[in-house]
Amino acid sequence: MTQVAALILLVFGLLPIANWIPGGHDAPWYGERLAGWLSGGGIVLGVGIIAAITLRRNPGLWRSGVWAGVAARWRTGNRRADAGIALAVFAVCAVVARLVFSGRPLLIDEIISLYQARIFAAGRLWLPAPAFTEFTSAMHLLDWNGKVYGQFPAGGPAMLAIGTLLHAEWLVGPAATAIGAYLFARLLRHLDLRDGTALAALLLYAFAPFTVFLGGSMMNHVTATTWLLGAALGLVIATSDARARPRAALAMGFAFGVAATIRPTDAAAFAIPAAIWLIWRARGGSAHVRALLLSGAGVAIPIALLLWVNLHQTGSPFRFGYIEMWGKSHEIGFHAAPWGEAHTPARGIELINLYLLRLQDYFFESAGPSLVFATLALGLTIRRRAFDRWALAGSGLLLVAYFAYWHDGFYLGPRFMLPLAPWLALWTARLPAVLEERHVAPAIVRATVVAGVTALLLGAVVAVPLRARQYTNGMLSMRFDVDRLAAANGVHDAVVLVRESWGGQLMARLWGLGVSRTDAEHLYRTNDACRLELTISATERDGGGSDELQRRLAPFHADSARVRADRTLPDTTVRFAPDGPRAELCQRRLIEDRSGFTLYPPLLLARGANNIFLRDLHARDSLVLVRYPQRSIWLLMKDPAVGSPLRFERVSPDSMLREWQRD
Repeated sequence: MTQVAALILLVFGLLPIANWIPGGHDAPWYGERLAGWLSGGGIVLGVGIIAAITLRRNPGLWRSGVWAGVAARWRTGNRRADAGIALAVFAVCAVVARLVFSGRPLLIDEIISLYQARIFAAGRLWLPAPAFTEFTSAMHLLDWNGKVYGQFPAGGPAMLAIGTLLHAEWLVGPAATAIGAYLFARLLRHLDLRDGTALAALLLYAFAPFTVFLGGSMMNHVTATTWLLGAALGLVIATSDARARPRAALAMGFAFGVAATIRPTDAAAFAIPAAIWLIWRARGGSAHVRALLLSGAGVAIPIALLLWVNLHQTGSPFRFGYIEMWGKSHEIGFHAAPWGEAHTPARGIELINLYLLRLQDYFFESAGPSLVFATLALGLTIRRRAFDRWALAGSGLLLVAYFAYWHDGFYLGPRFMLPLAPWLALWTARLPAVLEERHVAPAIVRATVVAGVTALLLGAVVAVPLRARQYTNGMLSMRFDVDRLAAANGVHDAVVLVRESWGGQLMARLWGLGVSRTDAEHLYRTNDACRLELTISATERDGGGSDELQRRLAPFHADSARVRADRTLPDTTVRFAPDGPRAELCQRRLIEDRSGFTLYPPLLLARGANNIFLRDLHARDSLVLVRYPQRSIWLLMKDPAVGSPLRFERVSPDSMLREWQRD
């Protein structure tokens, strides 16, 4: 099993397979990455060779007792030592959350999860849907059947809701990462490992840039991985300590259940091998049967809560929000994806290849590929423990699951792979012991350690600051504290119209007509933007809906192959057909885009000064402004220059009326 895992990492983690499969996903950056691996790896290899020669001639230079002494002190420090490391992890992740990510949700997934978290924190499962959803709609936000709620499983937002109640939403990720590090430390103490190997594995996982950067975010992968580590700790105790077995089995099941409420696929990947292991052990007598039953009871508690939330949100306990929004196309399997081309086995291979290639960089940010030590350790290992087989089986099932999943989960690295990080760190730390088991010369083993430490130090000095700067300078439009800006501009008790791009407005209006998210994506990608604008306007004016809109667009389906995006526009998603209409209204929308626009979804989280933020839809604004006759009206927009701040402009009703008449 370990040799198979090594082969997978070797092939999919180093070769550009995606570039060899025509069409689909690819890795255009592979040549640059390979050059970096070769140059950085060459330096590390050179250091290793020099170290091997030097240590063979002068073995006394290697002070073998130093690390062993540190590890022994960690072992004797027990819970206090583990808590100290966890506290350090929390501090580092908190600094990243505040200084790198501005303490704010940046990806739409984080925004909608936090929006749902605030609904939970207010004691509700959903909010009433407004009459005109297009003014407040967003991707991943369901707003039909009279309800508004996020598409993600309830467990992730529930974790963030704890931060909402404590007024510290941005610290949920750092706290979860620190707890995960503590749980991993406790787990390592139960495994048959040298103290030095266990401590090295803990530090490699806890302070890996991949762990830390994701730990500073609000992504649900972080909390899911923490609960999986709790389940792993319960599993190792339940299978090794007879006295603690019942409590550990119950806790293990509960942790798997909570992980399933956050990321069902990740939880299932590791829970299935655990269940098989416990069923196999149940042959040993009633105590093992009792542990199996208690683990099942533990799983059932959080799963029952998840099904209850689903029932009240979607109307069915077994239908999640993302299935309600996107339909069966969102599920795992080889079929048409919610947008884009169909997911096929070839595309699945491409995605797994991309995940592991990216992990070579993002995991340790080391000089040379990050997974080389883990790959060598897996390939050379002699002794395998039962727990190793569980971790490998769970990791393999996770890869199989994302092989069959259509979406490319890339944000702050290959985020779908975060549950693999503890086990990759463990196998990385095991390489020196594995080499000794293979009777490799001590000088070579020690040189390997020197080379590995060199690779990590070079990465920490060179690559990590570059990555932090990249993240700090990215997604700037999602970072604005609009509540503080509104207070500085004296904007309070107002209606604030948020100027989005023309494309963003078109999508929101499609949703407002009842077009499903999947169909809206298809219509937007295959139609001339101006024709879409005119057709949407006519359908809105006549009181029609999705069916009427699609009937009116049907004669132009044949033009979809000729629709092309204009890369010179500020919104590069806008598409035009060569002979499409060029109405004055459309030209005005293009002029407005060139004047600057911002994104509406972050404004869903604005909650200061009693302001109401609505998407600006021009003449259609009259439908909602009539409800707020006593409020002042402001326009929120942004200059087109990258990094320019948001700005508020006071709007007079008369000027709005003149603009609406033009429309």
